[in-house]
Amino acid sequence: MKIGYARVSTLEQNLDLQIDALEKEGCEKVISDRISGSVAERNGLIKIKEDLRKGDTLIVWRLDRLGRSLKDLIKWVEWFDENEIGFKSLQESIDTSTSTGKLVFHMFGALAEFERNLIYERTRAGVEAARVRGRQGGRPQKLTQDKRQLVVDLYQGKKHSIKQICEMVGISKPTLYKYVDVNRCTYLQR
Repeated sequence: MKIGYARVSTLEQNLDLQIDALEKEGCEKVISDRISGSVAERNGLIKIKEDLRKGDTLIVWRLDRLGRSLKDLIKWVEWFDENEIGFKSLQESIDTSTSTGKLVFHMFGALAEFERNLIYERTRAGVEAARVRGRQGGRPQKLTQDKRQLVVDLYQGKKHSIKQICEMVGISKPTLYKYVDVNRCTYLQR
């Protein structure tokens, strides 16, 4: 039996393209998930493990629909081998029922993980280079240092409600509490 697996990361994304391709490939059943690929425990994958039997083939539209890390993909291939289940990825033309397909599967998985690691390293290096030049990442502060101190003083003075303070300076309650906590930490460190 051919069983298809489709996945999108968000509720806004559409599964139609994947499902159409899987049905065209002859999948008798298609199971789907709407969850990030970084989450290893997905309901659809749990259901697939329950449904697949010796001699069946799991088919995905693209390799990254099954797993985002080489480690996860290798675990799947080992599980397929142990249970005598085939695996096929349509976009990469991988079919693990052949030796060549198994080799290609491992190569694609390794290259995908390598690419993710390179992106992570470049991002980290860019952030570090910006810090060295004095630039800080993140969202800019809404209030100047003087206005933040005013918020803390108003809060500690206890003459105004938190809602009033937030409305006066145009900030939210969590932001007010952040400024108060930062001020406490600064005060305690002196």
